[in-house]
Amino acid sequence: MKNAIWAIFILIANAQAQQLIRPQEKHFKSMRQLTFGGENAEAYFSGNNQELIFQSTRDGRKCDQIYTMNIKGEHVTMISNGLGRTTCSFFNPVTSQIIYSSTFLSDSLCPPPASMAHGYVWAVYLGYDIFAAEPDGSNLNRLTTEYGYDAEGAFSPDGSKIAFTSDRDGDLEIYVMQADGSNVRRVTNHPGYDGGAFFSPDGKMLVFRAQILATDEQLNEYRELLTQNLVKPSSLELFVINVDGGGRRQITDNGAANFAPYFHPSGKKIVFSSNMGEPQGREFEIFMIDIDGENLEQVTYSPGFDGFPMFSYDGKMLVFASNRNDQKPHETNIFTADWVE
Repeated sequence: MKNAIWAIFILIANAQAQQLIRPQEKHFKSMRQLTFGGENAEAYFSGNNQELIFQSTRDGRKCDQIYTMNIKGEHVTMISNGLGRTTCSFFNPVTSQIIYSSTFLSDSLCPPPASMAHGYVWAVYLGYDIFAAEPDGSNLNRLTTEYGYDAEGAFSPDGSKIAFTSDRDGDLEIYVMQADGSNVRRVTNHPGYDGGAFFSPDGKMLVFRAQILATDEQLNEYRELLTQNLVKPSSLELFVINVDGGGRRQITDNGAANFAPYFHPSGKKIVFSSNMGEPQGREFEIFMIDIDGENLEQVTYSPGFDGFPMFSYDGKMLVFASNRNDQKPHETNIFTADWVE
């Protein structure tokens, strides 16, 4: 009986969600809301496009844990161990192994949120390490052992490599390692935060977000905040770079908070989230742009936050997080949409 009631609730909720596709959102043929309440974000497809892994604060917990569900929003299962804070989960598209970052080895409790005394900042929790596990969360295996921040991990399309962000060399840079944690190589080498990297469909490039520190004042502020384990993300531009560290190219140049970039399956375009229409505000929409920085196109038009887009591996769906259809202020849920070119 409980399952039948839940199925009816899902059908009704999805019927309502269909009405929330804005007339300007021409790339969306249909839409499904998969979560209902709480804070849900960073949902990513499995290699067969049938499962999603995501982070969520729910069930009375004080910080995010990692969950999986199918693309209908069914069988939601917590697969992290419920300790510490978690973030940045991802499926190996070949083996279905998962990775995510967690602070539980340094502290089993939720670390405190970042102080906003310096304005809007992100916390750089030094207890984060990257772990691998089976799809059900079993056989948890620590992949990074350096002291400090190791997070923002994502597999390459062939499942052999992981890109991640670390402060192990005194700055927040992007690294690539083998799927078993071996052969760590530094990819970026610029002052300021570099992170949130994802591989291109052919595995040869990474797209990422980065700060541009043009003055000594900006560099000093960044370094001072980093000593307090904080980063100010109010201005982030998007870049692509070859996996070997060569060919770094800037994609956006608008002074806004551009983040969560992901390659279109063609490898020729990038979807991302930005507040470029309101650079000092929280009105984030999803955009698409060519990898040479041309042909910027707005994808979403919903008030509030739309972000963390990822295409399914067959290019037929887009998954993203959004405030649309929220029942409480700042509630963020996971949506999928059938994609129309």
